[in-house]
Formats: sequence, C-alpha cells, structure tokens
Amino acid sequence: MKRILFAVMMFAALSACGEKPQALQTSKRDASAYTGTGKAFANKDWKQGDKASWESQLKARNQYGQNDYTRMN
Repeated sequence: MKRILFAVMMFAALSACGEKPQALQTSKRDASAYTGTGKAFANKDWKQGDKASWESQLKARNQYGQNDYTRMN
C-alpha cells in the first residue's frame, strides 16, 4: 500500500514538470484601425482605408449612438 501511495505522490509531483511556458500572446498584425478588416459587412458609409471617413463615422457614432443626452431629447 505504501508503494502505491508513494508512486501516486511521485507521479503527482513530477506531473508539474511538464507544464508549458505561459507567454503573453500579442497580435501579429500592427495596423491602424481605419485600414479595415477586409470583410464585406463593414458600415456602408465607411470606406475601408480612408482615415477621414473613419473619423467621421466615429464622431457620428459617439454623437448619436452613444450619447444619452442626445438620444433622450
């Protein structure tokens, strides 16, 4: 019985040695947000790759969609 218990304890102790290193995974693609994703389901008023239209869409979304004061009145 002691041998089985010893074997189980050794197995448990040595199982931690096989742990893989945990490194921070970052995005491999470092591009500006206005360049787009290349997907077809983007907003129809926004042209992907155009910084000015990206900024105007953000401004409109912040003003009309996320501003509770303008939505309530």
